[in-house]
Amino acid sequence: MSFESVQARKQLPNIAPEIVNYERRPSRPKQTELWIVLAMVSAAFAAFLIVPVALVAIRSFQTGEGSATLDNYRAILAQPEFLTSVLNSCKVSAASAVIAVLLAFLLAYTVHFTNTTTGFKRIVAQLTEVPMLLPTITYGFAIIYSFGNRGLFTGLLGGKPLDIYGFNGLLIGYTMYTLPTCFLLIDNGMRFIDKKFIIVSHVMGDRPWLTFARTVLRPLVGTLAVAFIQAFFLAFTDYGIPTSIGGTYDVLAMTLFNQMLGSIPNFNRGAVIAVFMLIPSIISFILMTVLERFSIRYAKVTNVSLPKGVWRDRLCAVASAVVLALLLSPFVVVLVIPFVTQWPFNPTPTWAHFADLFTDGSLSSVYVNSLYVATMTAIIGCLFAYCAALVAARSKLPDWARRTMDAMGSVVNTLPGMVLGIAFLFAFSGSPMQNTFWILIIANVVHYFATPYQMMKDSLSKMNSTWETTAKLMGDNWIKTIVRVVTPNAWPTILHVFGYYFVNAMVTISAVVFLTGAKTQVITTEISALQHLAEYDRIFALSVLILATNLIVKGIIAFATRERRGVRVREPATRPVAMFEPARPDVELAAFTRPAAFGSATFHLPAAYRGRTRSIATKTLSALLAALLVAFGFGAFTSTAEADGQVVIYTNADDEAVAAFRHALDDNGFKGKYVIQGFGTSELGGKLLAEGKALEADLITMSSYYIDSAQERNHMFANLTDVTSIPLGTDGNSTAPAWRRPTTVQEGSIFYNTTVLEQQGLPVPSSLKDLADPVYRGQISVTDMEGSSTGWLMVQAIADTYGTGDEGKEILTGIYHNAGPHMQMSGSGPLNAVRSGEVAIGFGLRHQAVADKKKGLPIEYVDPQEGNYALTESVAVLDKGDRTNPLAQKMAAAIIDKGRAELLRTYPVTLYQGERRAAGTGITTKAYPDPLSVDLLQRHQDFSESCKRAAQR
Repeated sequence: MSFESVQARKQLPNIAPEIVNYERRPSRPKQTELWIVLAMVSAAFAAFLIVPVALVAIRSFQTGEGSATLDNYRAILAQPEFLTSVLNSCKVSAASAVIAVLLAFLLAYTVHFTNTTTGFKRIVAQLTEVPMLLPTITYGFAIIYSFGNRGLFTGLLGGKPLDIYGFNGLLIGYTMYTLPTCFLLIDNGMRFIDKKFIIVSHVMGDRPWLTFARTVLRPLVGTLAVAFIQAFFLAFTDYGIPTSIGGTYDVLAMTLFNQMLGSIPNFNRGAVIAVFMLIPSIISFILMTVLERFSIRYAKVTNVSLPKGVWRDRLCAVASAVVLALLLSPFVVVLVIPFVTQWPFNPTPTWAHFADLFTDGSLSSVYVNSLYVATMTAIIGCLFAYCAALVAARSKLPDWARRTMDAMGSVVNTLPGMVLGIAFLFAFSGSPMQNTFWILIIANVVHYFATPYQMMKDSLSKMNSTWETTAKLMGDNWIKTIVRVVTPNAWPTILHVFGYYFVNAMVTISAVVFLTGAKTQVITTEISALQHLAEYDRIFALSVLILATNLIVKGIIAFATRERRGVRVREPATRPVAMFEPARPDVELAAFTRPAAFGSATFHLPAAYRGRTRSIATKTLSALLAALLVAFGFGAFTSTAEADGQVVIYTNADDEAVAAFRHALDDNGFKGKYVIQGFGTSELGGKLLAEGKALEADLITMSSYYIDSAQERNHMFANLTDVTSIPLGTDGNSTAPAWRRPTTVQEGSIFYNTTVLEQQGLPVPSSLKDLADPVYRGQISVTDMEGSSTGWLMVQAIADTYGTGDEGKEILTGIYHNAGPHMQMSGSGPLNAVRSGEVAIGFGLRHQAVADKKKGLPIEYVDPQEGNYALTESVAVLDKGDRTNPLAQKMAAAIIDKGRAELLRTYPVTLYQGERRAAGTGITTKAYPDPLSVDLLQRHQDFSESCKRAAQR
């Protein structure tokens, strides 16, 4: 040891020996805590990302017999509609991405490179982000009610500006959806362009277009490419917009949804499509790696005044105002329709729709569920992203450890939400997490991890790197340093991360649509369910509630992180939508992440203010952690209705039937002992076939053929023991089997809007064959039986009356050709199209048209000459062995023995001995000659698909 070292040791007797001897041990510090954090984060990703996605890949190779083959891939690739949907998705996604990038560039250019007022720039930046605060499933409905045949702006303009279904509607919807993301990316990139080079270019006498190309466009090449890829990827994987406005323009996201939760679910083939949807993710990841080298970072960004350009400023301001008006105009109806009695026929102002939200216990509980899931997602997401960022930015762990965190963020960033939802469905069905809030929370945390991780990483990396060392010299341990020093300085970014997670958890549907249960429904999945019931007033009211909630949260965070006197704010090195990791001072590495609605900033606080903030931050964080632990301890795996001892009832029934079920149960001593959750027929059928006995429900009411098919496949229903009513044997020409009893009969019928029919000068049809007449072209709406079994009622009538040969095929092809883009994926879709005046005529459920007529709407119905073909709904009790709820059998008996009298008033077909049909119904109920089954459904669906392809030629 040198003389100087000996003297230093004598002079510092109280310093820990390991510090004094540091020169002898130059190895890395152990950092045990960070190794533990790395292990925990890695384990979480393995359990909730790698394993579930691997199960999807494995499932894609499995057949019904359990063997591993390529048959599923061959079957999918052999379907012409699959390749068509891939090409369609690529075309509309690319077109919308180009438009979104161009418009976003204009808006960002106005903000950063014009001399318009600061207030106008702030308005542009804020309004551009508004669409991000609404779920995408609302976009399509907003476009229909804005620019459809009876749309708000169609009336104001005196005519329909364009055909909004299919490609055009998707193009508009996708552009609205992706433009805010592109703006945030480009806006962030423009923040780091040094404007002094614009002055230099002007001084050098360069032409304006050359100045623009060299000083603005060239530095943004990488960012523009990133924005295009991001927009393309978001559009390619979205399912909310095409489900409402896609028409007959098939896209891959809807193909995946129909395979998983269509009228005939096939999970193995759905897994194949999910694997194909991962291909763009892989390609985008590779492209992002290549594009990193094209981004430029200036060593220093100089704020200078821009050259005067009056015409430039005026043109950009006017163009930006027009773009914002076009962007936000479809959402005007979202704020109008919930406050009128019945759009467009009765525009009288009313508060009734919002009153229903808070008087209807099921809807208010759904809103509370959404708040809980969003809040817990934000809390856990903050902790998760913070821990990962600590490993990457505040540690001296090996490079591979830090790169592991970056790789996780990149993988999650390019994973479609629908694929993640399917992966969780496969991985956690039958586990304690199934149907709990926590499967939704974890899915959201993983789904949106990439941006919060980068936000936290950027914030932590800009802090003084010696804080931990200094704290150690002062005797503080690592945890105390993080809580008392690092966290208060990162608090503004933590709040932004909280807001990002909260907003996205409120609007997401792509992942959670596969995972919700009876007590864990959230607003977006409720909107999806209401779509099947044509409850569009409630849909828009719920959308306004989402928007208001997100605006409040965003406003609170903006207030909490605003600049204050005495607080010096340094411009962030990144916003949450772009990662800029400068390896060298002159290079900016850009990688793309998910969209974010909030920026981040690093705050440098004076000592007095810092102490107060540190105290507040520490106490707040402690409170959040305590709330998390309490919530986890009491609610993690006890969120299901089953855990509360209630009978869980899953149903695909309409509101009238559900009301009758409730009355029968409540009047017979079961009030408060059950919970009813509604689903679309195809969605509930998919859950039956996928989850089997692991289904959360104790009792279901569902299409009879689905129950029989699920029983044949999964042996999941117990024989009914308490029902005393004796069926008449009208259920598909056979008596009901022991495991189910019929509840209602759903009959198909033609209905029409009397006002529109008169305006169009069309004759009233009397048969399905009439609907094939070219005079009705563009004025018919029918259900695609691939998406809903309601369409099967029409196909049954045509197949039974005219056969599946040339005559039947000609008639069905003609109907599909006349329907064109008005082919609906929801059974209630045709009635809504007729009700709103989009078309004059539709085919759907008879009792819904009867109810609309009774309400005073201009709806009339026709019982077709071919007869009213019917689908029977039945009740069944799940056989869960020792876990079977003993009240389920008694409730099934109450629904049948006590509820039929009320059900007959809406569904007037007799099913049991002693019942009488209501007088004056005047209908001819017919049953298909063959027993209804999934196999028959598949044959008729093949027939329908061939006619649909012929109609599209």
